[in-house]
Amino acid sequence: MSSAIPAAKPTHVRWRILTLLFLATTINYLDRISFGFLIPEIRKDMEIDPQTYGNLTFAFELCYTVGFLVVGKFIDRFGTKIGYAAAMVWWSAAGLLHAVGSTPLALGIFRSLLGLGEAGNFPAAIKSVAEWFPRKDRAFATGIFNAGSNVASMIGPPVFAAMVGQYGWRGCFLITGSLGFIWLIFWMKLYKLPAVHPDVNDAERDYILSGQELTNEPSIGWMDALRYRETWGFAAGKFLSDPLWRFYSYWLPIYLYDARGFDMKKVGWVLPFIYLMADIGSVGGGWLSSRLMHKGYPIGKARKIAMGICAGLMPIAVTAVLFDNPIIAILLMSLATAAHQGWSANMFTTASDVFPRPAVASVTGIGGFAGGLGSVLFATALPGYLVPLVGYKPIFLAFGGFHLLALLAVHLLMRDLTPVRLKDNSLSA
Repeated sequence: MSSAIPAAKPTHVRWRILTLLFLATTINYLDRISFGFLIPEIRKDMEIDPQTYGNLTFAFELCYTVGFLVVGKFIDRFGTKIGYAAAMVWWSAAGLLHAVGSTPLALGIFRSLLGLGEAGNFPAAIKSVAEWFPRKDRAFATGIFNAGSNVASMIGPPVFAAMVGQYGWRGCFLITGSLGFIWLIFWMKLYKLPAVHPDVNDAERDYILSGQELTNEPSIGWMDALRYRETWGFAAGKFLSDPLWRFYSYWLPIYLYDARGFDMKKVGWVLPFIYLMADIGSVGGGWLSSRLMHKGYPIGKARKIAMGICAGLMPIAVTAVLFDNPIIAILLMSLATAAHQGWSANMFTTASDVFPRPAVASVTGIGGFAGGLGSVLFATALPGYLVPLVGYKPIFLAFGGFHLLALLAVHLLMRDLTPVRLKDNSLSA
């Protein structure tokens, strides 16, 4: 009588990789948001009015946007490991340079360099998720690493406030800029593709490949990717939805300082709460669509249900600026950040739902460029000119309908999120 040999349990190396993606995204946002939080201290050394602040955020956003045109193809060509490492070195070095800035012009140059480097984070992370997770788990995995942006926004303010007292604002930039080089050591040592990773067993490889069609799709650049209407749908969704998040990232601290009269201590606890809720939204939004798929919903329907719920909450959330009660205002601001991050976890994943892995970084780069372009138009320099004229309320309220328009664009152009065949080399009908 023979007994069946029990199947080996899958290893969990993919979760180690996801931890690295989470940490990289956290570092990315710490380097990004430190400037907005530290602005009261920086103002003591140089004159930065709202218009100048808007110009500095514009410099970052413009270069961040342009960076997406290059970085996606670079990552698809040289691979996730080298592409992510190069981006981390670039933006960490640029973060360190902020510590020696002595004029708004110098800070503008360093913000520009930071933007170019930081453009590499999301294309590399999305491509990594596509390499390490099956389609049904990608939105959840994306929600987890994307939560790093919210963790940075949670831990950053109190940590920055403590560091300012001890080391000054220049010391803050030195410390945060150094974190990326520490991360780089672990990334270069640990990251390999599942097919060749020595710690991955066959059971985990089979799980990662579950639900995927093994094809020999070619790698494409962004010019080729633009031949597909699904690329335009992804880009339109990012163009219309990213500006709200960028506006909150850049302008919420200064709004709390100038319009609400908060001091650095109050902002140091308000922002962590707001972004804790964003963290919950990021993981929850990815979990919801993944859960629906596990229950048998088609990918397109599951993603759109989750995105529709998030988009529908936005018109309510932006009314925060209409309430004098700070608790109500903070709760509604938290709803806005949570809903956006739930949306974003699914929006990012649509690129890997539709396009094969060799093209994911290029398509994500196009979407990042579109999101950056929308942010340049609506969320950076423009508020610097409008705030002195109309105040903050009309600007916040205007963002309430952007996600609903983005959902319509995704529905019309990406349709059911059916995978495309790049080898056909024809415009997707």
